[in-house]
Amino acid sequence: MRVVLLTVAMMAIEIIAGWMYNSMALFADGWHRSTHAAALGISWIAFVLARRYTADRRFAFGTWKIEVLGGFISGILLGLVGLFMAVISIQRLFHPADIQFNYAILVAVIGLIVNIFSILLLDDHQDGAHTHTSLNLRAAYLHVVADAMTSVLAIVALLGGKFLNWNRLDPIMGIVGAVLIIRWTCLLLAETSSILLDRETTDDMAARIRHMVEADADTRITDLHVWKVAQDKYACIIALVATHPSPTAEYKARLRQIDALIHVTVETNRCSATDTHG
Repeated sequence: MRVVLLTVAMMAIEIIAGWMYNSMALFADGWHRSTHAAALGISWIAFVLARRYTADRRFAFGTWKIEVLGGFISGILLGLVGLFMAVISIQRLFHPADIQFNYAILVAVIGLIVNIFSILLLDDHQDGAHTHTSLNLRAAYLHVVADAMTSVLAIVALLGGKFLNWNRLDPIMGIVGAVLIIRWTCLLLAETSSILLDRETTDDMAARIRHMVEADADTRITDLHVWKVAQDKYACIIALVATHPSPTAEYKARLRQIDALIHVTVETNRCSATDTHG
């Protein structure tokens, strides 16, 4: 939570300072930080809401899609911000503005210090954490490292403008920041929209399910649908045939070792040995 608050506070400072001091590199760094602040904040809000509504049976597959929906909305907003940044940076590239380098460099350095402090905080929290928590912390860690790298690039651009008179470095960094935000947005929208639209997964989950259900020589899956109901949670519908079908509970038991599979529907059909193995 402290990392989220630090990221949001520094994001606001860099955006305001970048606009006031005419530094597109600092402005871009602030908005790039906002993509990661959104990711961290949405994860925290989704966790709170999911805990609050965990017993609400109106959510057929649980409350995990709250986080997915939040990510989709934030992706659209950040994509618009990225386009706005690209337009402004291109304009500044051809019509440079007077940059207040000293103030802009100071804010960028403070931003880098905040990033380093956040990295140390997350590094301490990763030790001894549970597997699922560690994965979330690892994602947050990578977000903050990426922020630190963009802060370094912003500082380099500002120093180049101040001491070498390379004023175009600043709007170029603004364009780079806009491209990073738009790229991150496209990836986010692609992932969240596929979950919201119940698109069937293309990873190896279906193969794992098929292998486990067809572990005996008698069972054959005739229809299988697997889709994500959250970033790392799956549901599936299985239709199978067997000469001597087992109870559906037994087929579900075969899949219990897949922790990410949280909802399973099984339909069994009896057939002749010729139909099963022919």
